[in-house]
Amino acid sequence: MAMLLKKVWESVSNRAPSFSSSSIDSVTTPLSYTESSSSLGAFDRLPIDVVLQIVRLVGPKDAARLSVVCKSWRPLVSDNRLWIYFLQNYHDTWDSVFFVETHLRSGYPIQTFSSPITELSFMRIYGQRVQVPGAVIVDGGSGHCKYGWSKNACPSGRSATFLEFGNIESPMYSRLQHFFATIYSSLYRMQVKASAHPIVVSLPLCHYDDTESARASRRQLKDAIYTALFDMNVPAVCAINQATLALYAAQRTSGIVVNIGFQVTSVVPILHGKVMRTVGVEVMGVGALKVTGFLREQMQQNNLNFESLHTVHTLKENLCYVAADYEAELYKDTQASFEVPGEGWFTLSKERFKTGEVLFQPCIAGVCAMGLQQAVALCMDHCHAAELTEDDAWFKTIVLSGGTACLPGLAERLEKELHGLLPPSISNGIRVISPPYGADSAWIGAKLIGNLSTFPGSWCVTKKQFRRKSRFTLAW
Repeated sequence: MAMLLKKVWESVSNRAPSFSSSSIDSVTTPLSYTESSSSLGAFDRLPIDVVLQIVRLVGPKDAARLSVVCKSWRPLVSDNRLWIYFLQNYHDTWDSVFFVETHLRSGYPIQTFSSPITELSFMRIYGQRVQVPGAVIVDGGSGHCKYGWSKNACPSGRSATFLEFGNIESPMYSRLQHFFATIYSSLYRMQVKASAHPIVVSLPLCHYDDTESARASRRQLKDAIYTALFDMNVPAVCAINQATLALYAAQRTSGIVVNIGFQVTSVVPILHGKVMRTVGVEVMGVGALKVTGFLREQMQQNNLNFESLHTVHTLKENLCYVAADYEAELYKDTQASFEVPGEGWFTLSKERFKTGEVLFQPCIAGVCAMGLQQAVALCMDHCHAAELTEDDAWFKTIVLSGGTACLPGLAERLEKELHGLLPPSISNGIRVISPPYGADSAWIGAKLIGNLSTFPGSWCVTKKQFRRKSRFTLAW
């Protein structure tokens, strides 16, 4: 005990405090320490807040030891403000940690924490998160796959997806096994073994309807994924659709997710983490491939030479945007240039905003489909008519997802269009959120689950449960 207190005192002598309490003031509990016959020794001469700042400097391990070996220190080092500070320096941002630990701890189906926030012990949560083994995260998009380790800030690898998750024909098992084997061979360099860690798999939303045939297709796909992974000795599997994960990344459990995928764009209503297929998932026949392809057509018409579609994709990411007023933008000087490594400089003008306009006016690219604003408005109208909750607030948050959804101006334009299409009773309070983590939003949502203090818990299905055909609820 004497050595530990000596370390505390030396810490304050040798290190200057470098922290701010502004971000933790929203969740605090009053200090429960009061003067009594038990004292903090030499530290009694210091204000309690100063002592708390000193304890921050020794780190979570020694702070926890103080609570165990000395009764008089226990109330002080159990204070939520101290452990919120330690969680701020953990793998995820404090805001995301607070969201998942108060909304997703119980697993799926989601049950929001109903007790007062001050009753949460963040000391206990920190200890549980340290013990979480970590998970392999695989975001199997319809165009690109991202994979990595949940303790890392971002995906460690990316590749083109060579698997169509919507296909349920007989070769699906072997194709899935090959797909996951390829991912694990890349992760092997990070000393990640299939048999050692749970996996969180993010899947494109497919089989959109609530019909019996669609439900059967989802069950077949689920069985193929679990069988392939459990045959590779993966201990536990959590499979969730990309739309729900993008919503979690935006720190929401309810809302509408507009997922601009590789082939199509889906408008997905989600209530308490569950996709509301009974309300209706709207599907628009324009995805990232069509948007990029339209830019390529415009460049070819203007005799701009390029080597590959990757060049066009790079220009789309760096030069293109969505106009707030398309007609007015046609009369502006919008010329801008960008250098593509290995290919030189490219200059675009009206192509910059015409490319993104395909989402709102598919006809300019020769596609007969409703625009994005119409698909979202239709979904919101169905949500309003369904009367699933006492008020309409749950579907008025719209979260964009996917790489193409990162186009500047898209969120603002969609919000503007929705106010023009919908009556005030539905449109009032609408908020459109750009992808919170860009193209990696779904991967980040999966990572948040993989780092939960209660993971794998009820989020995962074990090999034993699957073999016994146990009843379990999935966030599909």
